[in-house]
Amino acid sequence: MEVTVAKSAGFCFGVKRAVEMVYGEAAKGGDVYTLGPIIHNEQVVDDLKRKGVKIIDSPEELENSGEATVIIRSHGVSKEVYDRLVQTGAKIEDATCPFVKKIHQIVSEQRKKGCEIIVAGNPEHPEVQGICGWCGNECTVMENASDADNYRVAPGSKVCIVAQTTFNYKKFEDIVDILSKKSYDILVMNTICNATEVRQTEAGTIASQSDAMIVIGGKHSSNTQKLYEICRSACRNTHFIQTLDDLDLNQFQSFRSVGITAGASTPNNIIKEVQSYVRHEQ
Repeated sequence: MEVTVAKSAGFCFGVKRAVEMVYGEAAKGGDVYTLGPIIHNEQVVDDLKRKGVKIIDSPEELENSGEATVIIRSHGVSKEVYDRLVQTGAKIEDATCPFVKKIHQIVSEQRKKGCEIIVAGNPEHPEVQGICGWCGNECTVMENASDADNYRVAPGSKVCIVAQTTFNYKKFEDIVDILSKKSYDILVMNTICNATEVRQTEAGTIASQSDAMIVIGGKHSSNTQKLYEICRSACRNTHFIQTLDDLDLNQFQSFRSVGITAGASTPNNIIKEVQSYVRHEQ
């Protein structure tokens, strides 16, 4: 069996930076908190819990926490949440991905200029919720072409379009194409992370050339779910797993070629375990 592993699989820059920041703070001792799970990977989160890192869901949970350190994850937070964290008096370590911070700046500036803000992304994702909070939640979130079709503002309105960093590039193109045909003054800012574009393109290419495809990542990982969608459209035999324990090699016995990719929150050791197992347990 031929096994192809995507070169772009695994931790992206922003996730790697955030995870290293938490491990570094945990090693110093003291009370360390993350605002929400630092990444969408249960194995990493559980390991950090064993090292004493606690997860909180709101700044209010930091009250009376003394000399605590709170780490903002790579997804970022809204301005309101950030200000509330400052008010707690805790030490703040901001691990917001620089590419996400750039979007915060764009929507804030463009909204002040009077632009209607459109965010292409998942309205339930913490990154998107944080982005919306930097323009006073005066924005429209679009997940697909249907949302773009139904969008209406006054003709001639200035519209600024940004995207969740892990959004599906093809869906972003579809949304932009539809909105560009309406009578608006449009500013398109392709804020999809380059690593995401590379990862999605490579995954689709490998999937189209493989008999079966394995996508590794947390079940709550938005970017991994998008990888699965892309691979599934190119390869019918695509399997979404979190760890090696979820893999049933009997499903792959009849295949000559298997591709492997992984989301941005998947540790390299899990990718290597799956790769080794598939190659040696044929």
